[in-house]
Amino acid sequence: MNEKLLVTLEGGVKRITFNHPARRNAVDFGMFAAFAEAVEESAADASRVLIITGAGEAFCSGLDLGSISPRELATLDVAAKVRELINPPVLRLRGLSKPVVARVQGPAAGIGFSYVLASDAVIASEEATFSQSFVRVGLMPDGGSTYLLPALVGRARAFELMATGATLTAQEALRLGVVGRVVPRGELDGAVEELVARLAAAPQPALARIKAALDLAGRGGLADSLDFEAEGQGECFRSADFVEGVTAFMQKRAPEFGKGRG
Repeated sequence: MNEKLLVTLEGGVKRITFNHPARRNAVDFGMFAAFAEAVEESAADASRVLIITGAGEAFCSGLDLGSISPRELATLDVAAKVRELINPPVLRLRGLSKPVVARVQGPAAGIGFSYVLASDAVIASEEATFSQSFVRVGLMPDGGSTYLLPALVGRARAFELMATGATLTAQEALRLGVVGRVVPRGELDGAVEELVARLAAAPQPALARIKAALDLAGRGGLADSLDFEAEGQGECFRSADFVEGVTAFMQKRAPEFGKGRG
């Protein structure tokens, strides 16, 4: 049991909640492992619908860099970690025979944005924001974002969002097709519960086939992208720019990438 990840199952509805509001629900390795386990269990449990959300004011702000010591960073096999903890639940979310709903009440950044992209339906509050923030600390996107985001917004827009780390408002995300619905914060829970109730009451074989049909053409492409991301992220972690990005993040200053290069 990981207190930073809450999992409940009631009336066929399973809810997975990132529960680290003091860090805006940033994810450490323990949370990654717990999330992967909870998603995997969803394939065989009594759930009919899966909800992913966050506690407090954020959905998920990405990797918790503060949870990794400099010594651990220096020896970390990042590609192996990505393949072990990040890639399996993303593939499983897409492959589940039951629908996955993302309830996004606040910032979804980095891997948090990737989890949104891996969901089947997304309902966001007006305060929600979305950012491919990896580049801000010298990293490339992972969690399937390099495959899933271009499929929604096109290559040019996806490149811009990933290369700049720009933040989308909820309305911008709606226009781009990243989310399906935006509602006032006070109406978010009601909107989510209404959709979830309809999905839970729907014929499950039909929903399973709808998901499978929508993902048929891209199933192999997502797996390949996840593996490529793992290798690329490993290279990024070994770069001087990542060291500068993490240092700047900890010191709460803007990073100066490329220092020392001739």
